Amino acid sequence: MAKWNIDPDHSVAAFNVRHMMAAHVRGQFNKLSGSARFDPADRSSFSLEVTIDATGLYTGIAQRDAHLSSPDFFDLAIYPTISFKSTGFKASDGGGRLAGDLTIHGVTQPITLDVKFSGPVTCPEDFGGETILGITATASINREEFGMSWNMPMNDGGVVVGKDIWIDLDIEADLEE
Repeated sequence: MAKWNIDPDHSVAAFNVRHMMAAHVRGQFNKLSGSARFDPADRSSFSLEVTIDATGLYTGIAQRDAHLSSPDFFDLAIYPTISFKSTGFKASDGGGRLAGDLTIHGVTQPITLDVKFSGPVTCPEDFGGETILGITATASINREEFGMSWNMPMNDGGVVVGKDIWIDLDIEADLEE
């Protein structure tokens, strides 16, 4: 089974959440590491391990980044990483469903990611000629199940921050030779 190493320069973990019951706020983590096991001839054996350096949190708004880094949310001084380790994969056309354990804020919960593959492809020689694999994985989680329950009520009902978080992993992985 081929091992594919996550390329940290071409991979990102993004999220979005409902804010003020009106719009979605987006953010991302730009420091990912880990690996996948993938055989194009036998996709059913796919597995993935990802570690996210959550201190690389970025929303584009310094005040928001500071609040998300605080004990109200990620508490990055105590929990600087987020991790995912797969436990099983059910292949379907072009991808499949990947079960695994997600750890955020020191809490581990089982989740299922919807996965799509791109490639493998071989890069032009001007770009190193290496073989790469694209992995896109998405899921929705309830942040309160991971110990992140800070919120404030709105004057006309609802809350400031939604419970549901949409996660998008966009991974480029290099074939280990």
